[in-house]
Amino acid sequence: MESFIRSDQFNFIKDQTHHLIHGHSTVNDHGVIQALKSISEEKVLNIFEELSAAQIEMVKQVTGIEDQADAVLILSQLKHYVIPFPEVQENEIKKMFPKVKKVKVPVLKDVDRRELSYLGWNDHGAHRKYIVFQEGKSLKGIAGDFSKSRTKGICSICQEHEKVGMFTTTIKESEQQTVKRGNYICQDSMMCNQKVTSLEPMHDLMNRLRT
Repeated sequence: MESFIRSDQFNFIKDQTHHLIHGHSTVNDHGVIQALKSISEEKVLNIFEELSAAQIEMVKQVTGIEDQADAVLILSQLKHYVIPFPEVQENEIKKMFPKVKKVKVPVLKDVDRRELSYLGWNDHGAHRKYIVFQEGKSLKGIAGDFSKSRTKGICSICQEHEKVGMFTTTIKESEQQTVKRGNYICQDSMMCNQKVTSLEPMHDLMNRLRT
């Protein structure tokens, strides 16, 4: 079977396993547990546009999870079917940021690309953040100024309450006028990726910061 699960979808499934484990540990009513399993199954299947019969049966294994041991086993099986983020070379990354003279490229050899919905890294010296994301079948890059916040906030990408910073881009509205646009996103992009359960917020943010 080919890989068919995106990283954000896998994270969503992991979240549902937490709900199931919590339900089994706190509820004794069989009817309530069955309802919880049905709700989780519906939610998980709804995040996919189309699945084969074999893929449906693979994903539905999640509803059989009762404890952490079950979760580890089933999630490890499902992870084999997670689509990795496209492999990108250093020269390709540099081409995505033609206006930046010296792009500080991240070390990617030890990164599990199945855990990435996007590629993001900080240039602490220049107070900048770089993001590479998929738009259709293409990879796009966006760079911006990045200033860390002293307090936690809601990340515009993963939608979680985390250590964030203001990511700001400069948009050219006309030959004479530019405008700055920004939103709070996680300081740690790798950690952010672990919490992304939908690509929609990220795509919305990328559109706002580029146009």
